Amino acid sequence: MFTIKYLFRIIIAASVVALWSCAHSAEDDGLGHHHHEHEHAEHEHDGHDHEDEHDHEEEAHAGDVIHLEPEQAKKFGVECDTVSLKPFANVVKVTGQILPSASGQGVISSKSAGIIHLTKGVVEGKNIAQGSSIGYISAKGISGGDANVAARVALESAKRELDRVTPLHNDGIVSTKEYNEVKRIYEQAAAAYSGSKAGSSATSPISGVITRLLVKEGEYVELGQQLAIVSKSSSLTLRADVPEKYAYFVPLIKSANIRPSSSDAILSLSEMNGLLVSTSAGVSQGGYIPVHFSFNNNGQVAAGSFVEVYLLGEDSSSVISLPKDAISEQQGKFYAYVRLDEDCYEKRLVGIGMDNGKEVEIKSGLNVGETVVSHGGVILHLAESSGAVPEGHSHNH
Repeated sequence: MFTIKYLFRIIIAASVVALWSCAHSAEDDGLGHHHHEHEHAEHEHDGHDHEDEHDHEEEAHAGDVIHLEPEQAKKFGVECDTVSLKPFANVVKVTGQILPSASGQGVISSKSAGIIHLTKGVVEGKNIAQGSSIGYISAKGISGGDANVAARVALESAKRELDRVTPLHNDGIVSTKEYNEVKRIYEQAAAAYSGSKAGSSATSPISGVITRLLVKEGEYVELGQQLAIVSKSSSLTLRADVPEKYAYFVPLIKSANIRPSSSDAILSLSEMNGLLVSTSAGVSQGGYIPVHFSFNNNGQVAAGSFVEVYLLGEDSSSVISLPKDAISEQQGKFYAYVRLDEDCYEKRLVGIGMDNGKEVEIKSGLNVGETVVSHGGVILHLAESSGAVPEGHSHNH
């Protein structure tokens, strides 16, 4: 009995051990399997993140690349150049005014009182020759009458009286003294009347450009009133008003570029035989230092007009620069466009420096030797807005 009980206990103990071993093995297998699956999931997740990052990189890069066919670039005037270092003058931007030269200005004045009737096409900026008329002055229709009309009436009355008295004088009925008085009155009336010229013409004393028209069509003018200012177009003067804080720059000034207030064109005084005439050592009223240039007018500016002035000093060390129309401004940032191949351009953020009206100094963002758009940046900006990006050019550039 003891033996049987003992064997029974051994069998039960062995069974318990076997069951515990199987459960533990199953648990180990389950944990290992789950762990493997977790690692696999993490691996898949890592791979998915990597693909997403790659896609995002492609999208970000694709947004900086712009597609423009060579035919379109040529059609719209897109031009490219190789980035290189060039001299660039130091610049100070101020305001100024175009003035006539001292001996090159004339005044058209009224020779009589009356209503001014301007000649067709007479406007400020019009070229006229010496002796040319800008209008005609007439007193017709004015209260008191046209003086010349009154003179004509007086002449006709005196003529009738003379015609009446003359035969009577010949017959001895009217005395010579009376006849002579009638004749004198007639001659005075004839001298006062200017014939068919009922009014006066307003003519220019010099050849030049009408820089100021001081009257309007149909306006009443007095005798001797100024009607217009004419300036010789061959020579003009630029007065640039330099703020006192830029006094240090005045001795360094060499030339200037200007932009008329009525135009976006930038004019170079050096291309119009510009010459620095004078600089003032002191400060004028209002805290400005006047600087004067003389130059030959090319017909694009008129005396009396105001201009933006880009004063040019000594050349700075060689820098990278681009024409202004190559730069695109977007939300306060500036971009240039680098050509990657014949139909792809990369939008490049650049840092800008001095601006001489025509060109802008590039302080960062471009490298010497790259091919960059030099004219037509606005076209690339429009192409960018259209979202045209060619297949196969979204990355790897």
